Amino acid sequence: MQKSRLAVDGGSPIRTHPFPEWPIFGELEEKLMLEAVRSGNWGGVNPDKIKSFEEKFARLHDAKYAITVNNGTVAISIALLAAGVDAGDEVIMPPYTFIATATAALLIGAIPVFADVDESMLIDPDRVEAAITPATKAIIAVHIAGAPANMTRLRQIAKTYKLILIEDAAQAVAAKWEDQGVGALGDLGTFSLQSSKNLNSGEGGVIVSNDEELADHVWSIHNCGRVRNGKWYQHERIGWNFRFSEVQAALALAQMSRLEEQMEIRQRSANDLNGLLQGIEGIHPVKYDSRITKHANHLYMFKLDRDVTDSIVKEDFIRKLNAEGIPVTAGYVPLNKNTAVIDRTRKLIGEDRLYSCPVAERASEHELLWLHQNVLLGSERDMEDIANGINKVIQSYL
Repeated sequence: MQKSRLAVDGGSPIRTHPFPEWPIFGELEEKLMLEAVRSGNWGGVNPDKIKSFEEKFARLHDAKYAITVNNGTVAISIALLAAGVDAGDEVIMPPYTFIATATAALLIGAIPVFADVDESMLIDPDRVEAAITPATKAIIAVHIAGAPANMTRLRQIAKTYKLILIEDAAQAVAAKWEDQGVGALGDLGTFSLQSSKNLNSGEGGVIVSNDEELADHVWSIHNCGRVRNGKWYQHERIGWNFRFSEVQAALALAQMSRLEEQMEIRQRSANDLNGLLQGIEGIHPVKYDSRITKHANHLYMFKLDRDVTDSIVKEDFIRKLNAEGIPVTAGYVPLNKNTAVIDRTRKLIGEDRLYSCPVAERASEHELLWLHQNVLLGSERDMEDIANGINKVIQSYL
């Protein structure tokens, strides 16, 4: 069979028109934003739209409590502080995550300890258990790409070793593990509402919990150390102003009205891609645990097979695929290889800590590829274009 000429070599690209843009918005966003502006109640504690959003967000995640904050990074730091993590305590986390998971710990003087991921790119519970030391205080399970980590096993480990379990669900709004919403499966869960996320208010974050004492502690930290139902100048612990605004809440409420329909479209597209990519030599979709009963699909991740990575350089593959109009990206560099994280950890503990995370390192360098959530909002034909582009490029190597 004659191979098609690649676009990078002067051939015609598979696709010349764009995928869906993000964010998607309309009259409801404008209406709720205008209401917030005209109210004159733009900030403070529990304005109308913030309260409404927190209640809806908590219900969405099977949580009793939700507290909005100004971003997802701060949300993790607050959760760690509320759970009693202190300077010098060790916090186990995966290396394959956005840098905020580590910097949120480093910002309060805690030490990130990296436990490798499994082939799904989610933290490996066996590696978590092996990383526990007398200094370990907490585990952060990252629901990367919108896929919940193995919360059943992680909860067992946390209970056995008396550790705090925090879920970094920045990419996993409305995801479910065994039919339960993520976030409140552990002690505390954190979310991001940053502009790329599936639920978007430009910037913002949310912390959820089913533990009233922890939720009250979170509320106090994010509101200058105040006490719920206390006096305005009653500050009983050290806290900061990490509050959300009424304008952000207006955007988040409007965006939430679109969430379920968009999740259904993304899941349909992910299912289509899974089927289409299965038939392409040298490629396979990332496989997930069957106990994930709802995947948020913030990212669609797939891999180059190991037997083709000797002849296919990932960066070259991406360059050629992008030229075909397919917006594949490379993804994260593992945090155990991040200079800023390593340098900051060294300053805190006075020595280098080297972590071997071969699964994350190999996937990042040679195998793993991403498509972002807005791409998954496309049509069935769009998914066929993606598969055709991938097949065209990979056939050029074979």
